[in-house]
Amino acid sequence: MIENHDNELEKVILVGCQLQNDDDIRFQYSLDELQSLTKTAKGQVVMTVTQKREKRHGATYIGKGKVEELSALEKELDADVLIFNDELSPSQIRNLSSFFDARVIDRTQLILDIFASRANSKEGKLQVELAQLQYLLPRLGGKGIELSRLGAGIGTRGPGETKLETDRRHINRRIDDIKTQLEVIVQHRERYRERRKKNNTYQIALVGYTNAGKSTLFNRLTEAESFEENLLFATLDPMTRKMIMPCGLTTLLTDTVGFIQDLPTTLIAAFRSTLEEVKEADLILHVVDASNPDYFNHEQTVYKLLKELEVDSIPMLTLYNKKDKVLPDFVPSAQHDSILVSAFVPEDLLGVKTHIEDIMKEEMNEYKVTIPNTEGKILASLKQDTILKELKYNEETDMYECNGFIIPSHTLTGQLRDYQKGETGHNV
Repeated sequence: MIENHDNELEKVILVGCQLQNDDDIRFQYSLDELQSLTKTAKGQVVMTVTQKREKRHGATYIGKGKVEELSALEKELDADVLIFNDELSPSQIRNLSSFFDARVIDRTQLILDIFASRANSKEGKLQVELAQLQYLLPRLGGKGIELSRLGAGIGTRGPGETKLETDRRHINRRIDDIKTQLEVIVQHRERYRERRKKNNTYQIALVGYTNAGKSTLFNRLTEAESFEENLLFATLDPMTRKMIMPCGLTTLLTDTVGFIQDLPTTLIAAFRSTLEEVKEADLILHVVDASNPDYFNHEQTVYKLLKELEVDSIPMLTLYNKKDKVLPDFVPSAQHDSILVSAFVPEDLLGVKTHIEDIMKEEMNEYKVTIPNTEGKILASLKQDTILKELKYNEETDMYECNGFIIPSHTLTGQLRDYQKGETGHNV
């Protein structure tokens, strides 16, 4: 891995085209994000070039005069890479590449490159390779994509161990092969999910815009060791860990890949199986970086992608993270229940879990039962698999009086009916 010293980083010029109806602030946020993506890919931004136009130039994205200006800057700054802030068409890449010695890549290729460097699991690597191949296929030939250069520098990492050839049939065969391998992995994941469902474990999914702090919250809520860093797409492969609630109930928490505006369609399709974890969740924790000036649009991006995944009907709790750095004009805009937290404040983490418990109770049945003191196994299950509000030993009856909430479909429900105490509208 390249160490973070300026003289070892590739020199990058960013290029953006602002259409007349594009909001100035939103356009600037987009360029700032492109700069963050470049930093994540181990690049050093030496210049940002922008142009306002009625529409993007069909052949070269920006106008001829701006191309000439960019060519002079490339030579003056000795740039290694030119990164354009939109997805370029195959012809645009070919045309632009003929003007420059530096590599020409677009936002999509940059994101794919970062994903290639982040994937650790076999599934993640296959998904990235599939997305890269689908992106590269229509761009084969010409100077636009020099496949022989793959493996050295930003926009050239991956796509995995297989060395791409220019033969389209070879690439199509590789795409078919990857899809077959992914189908096997997806089937395995589905069996694993079915097993978890049979165990009646409450499942929670962490979602949010990239770099919102999901992995940091995940680590502190579960005491796991997921990779966390102030970089975009720090987490790529989903990770599931046990999370113990204040009442003692064991739940499962899954950390997912971060969303981003203008996420390449090939990546949305490729990572759909990974995001299937969200579909199986009983609750979605939506993490939002409250310190980011563009937090509202980040929220909307997540809502849009969740709708595409058809999971927008699952109960959601929004966690506005990084409250210690919150903006003065911050106003919660969540469409659902929300709380302001910091991942580094233990009281806030306890508050998150308590809030989750309250949401869980709304979906559960209340029970009031008396259990003989000889039934230690059932008593232990009540502590681990239900929200046990009260556990009191009655010396006169030599029984435990238990009061709490249970998932209606849980196997314990039938056993508790045998020990039913009293009748209430929501009792087991």
